[in-house]
Amino acid sequence: MGIGVVFVGLVMKTLAWIFYTWLYQYRLLTLDWHWLVWVAILFADDFTFYWHHRLSHEVRVFWAAHINHHSSQHYNLATALRQSWAEEVYKFIWWFWLPLLGFPPMMIMMMQSISLIYQFWIHTQLIDKMGFLEHFLNTPSHHRVHHAVNIRYLDRNHAGILIIWDKLFGTFEPESDQDPVVYGIINNLESYNLFRIAFHEYEALWRDICNAATWRDRLNYLLRPPGWTPTDASMTTRGRQQKWREQQRV
Repeated sequence: MGIGVVFVGLVMKTLAWIFYTWLYQYRLLTLDWHWLVWVAILFADDFTFYWHHRLSHEVRVFWAAHINHHSSQHYNLATALRQSWAEEVYKFIWWFWLPLLGFPPMMIMMMQSISLIYQFWIHTQLIDKMGFLEHFLNTPSHHRVHHAVNIRYLDRNHAGILIIWDKLFGTFEPESDQDPVVYGIINNLESYNLFRIAFHEYEALWRDICNAATWRDRLNYLLRPPGWTPTDASMTTRGRQQKWREQQRV
């Protein structure tokens, strides 16, 4: 999966460079390479990544692209390389506002690479909680929660480098010793077929769209959370967690 995304990325990064450069001519500001601008783009890039990543979990058509990164039942550095081929095709569009604001295209792409490199090392079970760093950085502990299939942990900790966005927007969940992390997806794949791993959720999504009774339902299958059906929303993350909380109270 990692090798495949390298080849797709070569094409899409070229297109991203062209897109950002075109937008940059309409920029509101002219920002140089001052260290304060680097601090600003760290926060701007990370904020953008958070919302791209969060919606990749909450909108099914985006989840269809992102799911393969979560489909491993193991959690190690190799899991970090289990990147989405389809996501590379459109992911760069989310950063459109940065060249319009005035960040140089090369700086944007460098910051994206720095974020990706940072996120590699946190895919490990060997590093425990990291003290005060847990308050503001995305750490192995926080990211283990993100890869968990436990109901408590579903769709939590979408951070790239900084965990502050999850705490600010209500998607943070700490790792708990009382609820050890289980890795994978709700319906785990038992296949090593690359194309099955990369595109299985698109197949399931297409099947649901074809079987939908109305165009409204077809659109909802695309845009509503994974697990949604026209007659039952209890299998979405929100539905599962609500049911889980009710059981905890009992």
